[in-house]
Amino acid sequence: MSQKPNKVLKQSGVIPYRVRDGKVEILLITTRKGQSWVIPKGGVCKGMSPYDSAAKEAWEEAGVVGQVNNEKIGAYEYRKRGNIYRVNLFLLPVETVLEDWPEAMQRERMWLDIKQAATLVKETSLKRIFKISQDQGLI
Repeated sequence: MSQKPNKVLKQSGVIPYRVRDGKVEILLITTRKGQSWVIPKGGVCKGMSPYDSAAKEAWEEAGVVGQVNNEKIGAYEYRKRGNIYRVNLFLLPVETVLEDWPEAMQRERMWLDIKQAATLVKETSLKRIFKISQDQGLI
C-alpha cells in the first residue's frame, strides 16, 4: 500500500520591519502556544490577493499595520500536524503598532535586529530570506 503524498497548503506572510536609530528591526511573534518565534502568516483568504491576506494576518496576529509591498520576496516551507505549508513572503514596512489587536491575549511580540531574529526562527530557509533581504537592501 503506497502512502498518499502530502498536499502543499498555500499561505502568505509578512516580514514586518521598521527602522529605529538607523537600524532595521524585524517584528517576531510567538505561536499561539508560545513555543516558538515566527512571522505573521496564514492561509490566503478567499477573494483576497496573497499580499492583502498577509497584511490581514499581520494585523490579526501581531497588531501591526502598514502598506505591504506586493512583490513576493521569497517563500519557505514548514510542516505542521502532518501537512506541508508553503508560505509566500512579502515585506511590511510597519507604520502603526497597535496596543490592542485580535490575538493580543494569545501572542507575544518582540522587535529584533535581523541577526537576532534569524537565530530565533526555526526554518533555515526563513533565516536565509532575512539575510538575503538585508544583503540586497530590501530592508
